[in-house]
Amino acid sequence: MPTDLTPKQQQLLDYLEQAITRDGKAPSLRQTAGDLGVSHTAVAQCLTALEGKGHIKRDGRYSRSLYLLNRLQQPSGPQRWREVPIIGRVTAGLPLYAQQTWDGSVVLDTEIFRGQNLFALRIRGDSMRDAGMHDGDLAICEPRQYAQDREIVVALINGEEATVKRFFLHSDHIELRPENSRYKPMSYPFSEVLIQGKVIGIHRGPEVMETI
Repeated sequence: MPTDLTPKQQQLLDYLEQAITRDGKAPSLRQTAGDLGVSHTAVAQCLTALEGKGHIKRDGRYSRSLYLLNRLQQPSGPQRWREVPIIGRVTAGLPLYAQQTWDGSVVLDTEIFRGQNLFALRIRGDSMRDAGMHDGDLAICEPRQYAQDREIVVALINGEEATVKRFFLHSDHIELRPENSRYKPMSYPFSEVLIQGKVIGIHRGPEVMETI
C-alpha cells in the first residue's frame, strides 16, 4: 500500500483499482463521486493529487482515459492490453480482395503498440519476408490515408485489392515494392492506389510482438 497518500487519496486509489479490475476501464467522474459519497470537486482534487504523486495518468480531462501506473510508471496490468480487430486478409504476394469484415481480434500490449484505432491484417505469402513479415503473421496497422517514401503500407488498388508493400512516390506513378528479390516492384498511376494504413508492427503469437 502506498505510504505517501492521505486516507481519502488511498480510498480513491483502492476504488479505482477495484473498478478497473472489474470493468476493464475507469469509472466516470459522476459514478466515482456517487459511489464514494463525495462531491465531484473532491474527486477531481484527489485525482490531481494521485497524478502528481505518480499513481495515475490522465489524457486530457478526466474521462475513461485514466490509467493506473505501476512502479515503472507504466499502465498497470488490467489496462496494459487492448483488443484490436483483425480486418479480413491481405496478401504479401499477389493482392487479394479486401474484405471489410472482422476476422476475429488480437490482444496487444499498449506499451509496444501505442497508436490509436489500430487494426490488424493477416499476411499471406512471402513477398515481405526480408522485412520480417511472414505468411500467417498479423500486420498491426495505424489508419492512414497518406504515406512517406519507404514506409510499409496497406494499399488498396483499384478500390478492390489490398496489399502490404513498401511505398515509393515518383513524379508520375506510385511504386509498391516487395521485400523479397523473387518479386518485382509494382507501379500504378496515382488514381489507382489508396493508402489505407501504415504498418507499425508485427504480431506472431505471444512470442513475437514487435514494432517496425
